[in-house]
Formats: sequence, structure tokens, C-alpha cells
Amino acid sequence: MKNEKDYYITTAIAYTSGKPHIGNTYEIVLADAIARYKREQGYNVRFQTGTDEHGQKIELKAQAAGVDPQVFVDGVAGEIKRIWDLMDTSYDKFIRTTDDYHVEQVQKIFEKLLAKGDIYLGSYEGWYCTDCESFFTQSQLLEGNLCPDCGRPVHKAKEEAYFFKLSKYSDRLMKHIEEHPEFIQPVARKNEMINNFLKPGLQDLCVSRTSFKWSIPVPSNPKHVIYVWIDALTNYITGLGYDVDGNHGDLYKKFWPADLHLIGKDIIRFHTIYWPIMLMALDVPLPKQVFGHPWLLQGDGKMSKSKGNVIYADDLVELFGVDAVRYFVLHEIPFDNDGTITWDLLLERINSDLANILGNLVNRTIAMSNKYFGGVVCDKGVVEDVDAELKELALATRGNVDKKMEELRVADAIDEIFKLLRRTNKYVDETMPWALAKDESKQDRLATVLYNLTESIRISAVLLRSFLPGTAEKILTQINTDVTTYESLDNWGGYVSGTKVTETPTQLFARLDPKKVGPQIDALMSKYKKAEPKKEEVKEETPMITIDDFAKIEMVVGTVEKCEVHPNADRLLVSQVNIGNETRQIVSGIAKFFTPEQMVGKKVIVVKNLAPAKLRGVESQGMLLAGSTKKELDLVTVIKDLPNGAKIS
Repeated sequence: MKNEKDYYITTAIAYTSGKPHIGNTYEIVLADAIARYKREQGYNVRFQTGTDEHGQKIELKAQAAGVDPQVFVDGVAGEIKRIWDLMDTSYDKFIRTTDDYHVEQVQKIFEKLLAKGDIYLGSYEGWYCTDCESFFTQSQLLEGNLCPDCGRPVHKAKEEAYFFKLSKYSDRLMKHIEEHPEFIQPVARKNEMINNFLKPGLQDLCVSRTSFKWSIPVPSNPKHVIYVWIDALTNYITGLGYDVDGNHGDLYKKFWPADLHLIGKDIIRFHTIYWPIMLMALDVPLPKQVFGHPWLLQGDGKMSKSKGNVIYADDLVELFGVDAVRYFVLHEIPFDNDGTITWDLLLERINSDLANILGNLVNRTIAMSNKYFGGVVCDKGVVEDVDAELKELALATRGNVDKKMEELRVADAIDEIFKLLRRTNKYVDETMPWALAKDESKQDRLATVLYNLTESIRISAVLLRSFLPGTAEKILTQINTDVTTYESLDNWGGYVSGTKVTETPTQLFARLDPKKVGPQIDALMSKYKKAEPKKEEVKEETPMITIDDFAKIEMVVGTVEKCEVHPNADRLLVSQVNIGNETRQIVSGIAKFFTPEQMVGKKVIVVKNLAPAKLRGVESQGMLLAGSTKKELDLVTVIKDLPNGAKIS
């Protein structure tokens, strides 16, 4: 039976179509930081990750490689596990959807739902994208019959398939979400699911395929294979020993329901609609929370091998070290907005935060202890007023970090620790140990100052252990302390007076010279940049229009009153724009440049008489004027505060 100190956290399982890039790797590092912090707080943590190994894309990749699909996924799964281990992640279970126990339970789950009538046999027809393994309607496609998700060509497909009755459980799921506001986080993701999927009504879900073979066969109808939803999502319970017949393993009894499913925002629908409804159909308790984290972007948008803009974790580690990479991805991605990795920012964070604020503080504190007292750190109790502020902040930092981590605001939690480190650096400047060393009468005060510095470093290192585990252990080893429990942070003075620090401190983080690192970065990027054939430039003359043509365009001033991300396309925003006598819904491809929050309140120019059109299934009743270059975009606005509906001519 689960108790309040048992904590189960999972990541989405990585798809074994290829090597994961740093954006994929962010999720496992984020989950690891949360899992480690919960352990520090005294929780009995179960941390599960793994790989999703079935599907048509994998079948085709294996064929192209001339190997059996199992051999193909064995290799990719091994590479994913290698990178997770390289990033010093502390998972307890690495599940694979080709594991025998998982395969057996997935088949039992399918047959149980079929017997209940929750799954039925039908047929599916539509535009199919092999790479995304998804069907789309005509209105969802991009121009030229291209996939709206990956931009590749789609083809017409029709096949017999089994369907899962989502609509049967829709009202029950809505009630659960309303009664458990913490279930879907952040709140913006919850609103998307309610407004864009649950309220309009759920369509039954296709859960089998006959067009490929590399998946788990349906026992009662082997020409069908079980499609990704039932196969991949159920890993969260099969990995604990869930058994359809009720003979559950001890881990399932101890840790289910999950406390946190940590997933990318692009798969929030699958985890907050499909997955809970499956669990309801199985009479299994729902997870406590699903958190859809934002993306780590690189330059011109979401990382993609087809764009040639991927960056891999192991290459970054080779250049900068494990904890530098962990620090960057954990610190630079906000709670609910995408973060961007740029080389300038990465170098700035390493040099400023890690090398200077943290590394230099530890190094010079140990060096001064060795120089002035032979490495022995003693608290002589010579207290001055300047000490109080440092001690007060040091003792408050644990609580401050706790509050941020409770909300999964990991970047903010790290900031709280670095506030203490900055204050400790300031304390060095305030107390000037080098000046005290010159005065024989101030030796006890000097000893006390160095003790205070070391104790503040100890507290910081214990708190950093969840985020930068290797670095934290190096610090604690160099100051030679075994007082490292979370409870030891409740009181000042945990560092044992009279302890001798290391005589030879090692540099935690070296400052990086951009001029020296630059060529290495260039070589790294060229390694993965796909050679694209140069397109022959065709100069097209813009056709001239008459004043009568221009007069047909009706443009007015409007104000964005509400904005949210398009339910089916993360690069689109859906805005409600007040244009004076009415409010128009306008879909715009500007999500790369503006968040929904930034849009609200903006004065914009609206093309009012543009014919309505559906973009990815959502009607757009006009157009926002914008100017753009290859890298930038901005909305056209008015300088004076003209009223909504004012005509532009």
C-alpha cells in the first residue's frame, strides 16, 4: 500500500528511431533533478524511464539498415541508455516496450478492453504520414498535401482497425480534472485540453494497424498489431509489475498511482486524455499529476534532424562537462515557456555562474584557509553584525528551494541557491579576509570569517547536489565534510570546527575563451549540418496592383483580448481580437516569436475582409499584419492609441 513518503516519477519513453538530441535529453535531466531532490527530502523514490520501440517508422528504418527490427532497436536503446547514464541520471528502472513482461500485459490489456466493449473493430481512412505514424484530415494538411507536423509528404490510406471508445469516459474525465486542478500542469496546458478537445467532444481512438508488422500482435486477431497508445502509455504500470489478472507485483502496490508523469508539451493530449481514459476503463487509479514541460529550442526553432540543427548531449559534455550541461538545460528553460540554447549564452553561464560565482568562491575560500591557517577551519565565535545577513539567508535557502521545487520551478530553485552563493561572495568583499590577515589582533575574526564562508559553501553544496551532483560531491570532498544530510541545513554550524580542508583544491569550472572554443563549436555544428543543395535563385517580379485593387482590402485596428496555442500546431497562435463592433478569431503562425501572454493587450492591424479559412481545424477570420526577415518577425501596430475598429488606409 502506498504511503505519503513513496514517490513515483516517470519520463516519457524515448522513441528508438535515432539518437536523442539535447532537447530530448533535457527531460531526463529535469526528472532526475526532481527525483534527487525528493530523495533529499526523505522520500522513497521510484524513478522510471525507458524506450518506445515499436512502429512503422522503426520497421522502415530497420529495413533501410538491412537488419532485423529487434537488432535495430537494441542498438538505439543502448545509445539512449548510454546518454542517460552519461548525464548522471539516477533512474531506478529503464523499461523497454519489447520487454517480455510488458508485451504480455499489453496483449492482456487489449483483450480485456475488447471484451468489455470499450474496443471495437472498424475501419479508418485518411491522409497518413509514415514518419509521424498519424492520420490527418484534408483540412489539417499543409499546402501540397504535406504533413502539418513534420512537413513531409502524406499518402491516402485506408485500413481495418480497432477503435477505443474515448467518448464513453469523457464526462468522467472532465469531472476528474475539475475536482483535481493540479492534475494537468501548467494551467495553460489544462485549458488547452478542456477547450480544444473535451468540450468539442472526443472522437474514438484508432488503436491498431494492419499496414505494418513491427509491434505487438492482437492475440485474438493477429493480422492486427497494437498501435502506440496502448503499447507505449501502459509502460508506466507494467514497469511496476501491474497485472491485468490482479496479481500485481509489490512495486505496483507500493508506488501506484504515479505522483508525476513528466512529459513534453507536444504529447500532453495523449497523457491527459487517452491515458487517464484507458486507466478508467481498466479500473486503475489515475496519476496524481501530469506536467507538460516546454521545449529547448536551438536557433531557428524546435530541434530536428531534418533541419540539421540538432545538438547532442554527449558532444556538449565533451566540450563543457556533464554538470555544465545539466546546469544550462535546468536553468535556462522557464517553467512554462520554451528556452533557447545559444552558444553565447552557454559560454556566459559557464563563465559567469559556474566558474566565477560558484567555482571561484570555493577555490579562493579553500586557498585562504590553507594560506592563513594551514587548511584548518575553526569557528572562533568572533561575531560581527555583517555575519547576520549571511546566516539568515543561508538558513532560509532550504525553505525557498523547497517552495520552488514543490511547484516544479526547477530553474527558480537553482536561482535561490545562487542567491546564497552571490551573497557569500559579497560577504568576502565585506569582510576582506586579506586585510584581517595583516592584523595580528584580528586572527580569531579571520578564522570566524573563513568558517562562515565554508559553512555557507557546505549548505550550498548540499542543496546543489540534486542539480549538479558531481560538482556538489567535489565541493563537499574538498572541504572535507560528511555533514551532508538535508536535515543538517536546519541550523547554522553543521561544519565541524577544526576540520582540515584539502591542500590541493581542484578547479570546478574553468573559464572558457570564446576565441578558443569557437573553432570547436564550428566543427561540432558542421558535423551534423546536413548538406543542402543550393537552390537556384529565381527572380520573380511582384505583379503590380491598381488603386482599385488596394481599395478592396479592409484593414482596421484591433486589440488582442485572449490568445492561446493552437491545439494541433505549436507554431500557431489562436487570438481573439476586438475590432470594435465584434471580436474575431484569428490564427497566425507567430508562436516562434510571441507567447500567448505577450500577445494579450497588443494593438494590431487586422485584414478584416479576408475570407475565413480553417488552419489545422481551427477557423481563422482574418489576418494580422506583420513584417519579417529570415530570422525575425514583428507585428504591425499603430503609434497612437487609435480605437478598435479604426480604419487603416
